[in-house]
Amino acid sequence: MSDERPAPHIEEAGPVELRDPVVRHELKRASVWIGLVLAVAGVIVLAQPLLLIFAGIVLASMLDGGARLLGRVLPIGRGWRLAIVTLAAIGFVVWTVYFTGTELVAQAERLRETVTFQVNRMLAWADEIGVVEGGVDVQQLSGQLMGTLGRLGSAVSTALGAITSMVMILVIGIFIAVEPRLYQRGVAWLLPMDSRERFYRTAERMGHTMRRLMAGRLVGMAVEGVGTWFLLLVGGVPMATLLGILTGLLAFIPNIGAIISGVLIVLAGFSVSVNAGLWAIFVYLIVQIVDGYLIVPYVAKKTVDLAPALVLSAQLLFGALFGILGLALADPLVAMLKTGLEQKSEDDVAEAAA
Repeated sequence: MSDERPAPHIEEAGPVELRDPVVRHELKRASVWIGLVLAVAGVIVLAQPLLLIFAGIVLASMLDGGARLLGRVLPIGRGWRLAIVTLAAIGFVVWTVYFTGTELVAQAERLRETVTFQVNRMLAWADEIGVVEGGVDVQQLSGQLMGTLGRLGSAVSTALGAITSMVMILVIGIFIAVEPRLYQRGVAWLLPMDSRERFYRTAERMGHTMRRLMAGRLVGMAVEGVGTWFLLLVGGVPMATLLGILTGLLAFIPNIGAIISGVLIVLAGFSVSVNAGLWAIFVYLIVQIVDGYLIVPYVAKKTVDLAPALVLSAQLLFGALFGILGLALADPLVAMLKTGLEQKSEDDVAEAAA
């Protein structure tokens, strides 16, 4: 028998030995990936509430911008100016619904019937020349289209949900507009001390950009809505009031909103006569030229210049994922993301130079 003793076995730290630096390092790395996965899952699950909160922030920027603008001509406290702007906006909506509700409902029904009739005529013509076979009607086509638009969120899936969502957006927007610094400090409190100053600079720049972006958007909506209503009324196109309101509301959604309003205007025009249809096309082109070559470039110069293809891609993506609300908020989301990245780049350059 050999007298040599076996070499001592070297024990290694196990996964429960948290005092070992290697284990702690690996746990930190794993926690980062786990946290990232949980964050992505949380964003997906909470997409609709997050969009409602962001919509409230967009509304708050509008109210704050209106209060700032009113302050140039009315030297009173900010709270009073904000109250005036809020009450004026709510009053305008209530007045429009109350005094024009009956007429708009009747025109909406006429517009639905007109669009259905015109689309059925086009589908019948396409069936005759062999483009569409099987006698497809507008009800079948609309069902197929709705199947490709993506899912709508539960918050806006019904009329009651839509009203509830609007009330929530209004309440959130008013609360944030009343005391924006309070919420900024609340978010900054969650950040490290050395990152708070950068956050305040980024938040201030984002707020400035959002106010100007929404101001330009409101001007564009007013120009498109009033211009469409007046020119259609002059040309004798039916449902001019409803088409003007729809055009103004759809102007909040760049690119896609203009296409939808243009289709409705042209269909309504050709429902009367060929001349009215040609006039409707002329009206649509004039309104879009004024908005596209005067208002949009001015707004882009004063805020953030967004590439049309980037905005359209974001609209398609958010519309497919989150429905109507995502489609409407795609443009402000992209603008805020670009503004934040630009601010970060400038801060990095300044720190490197220092």
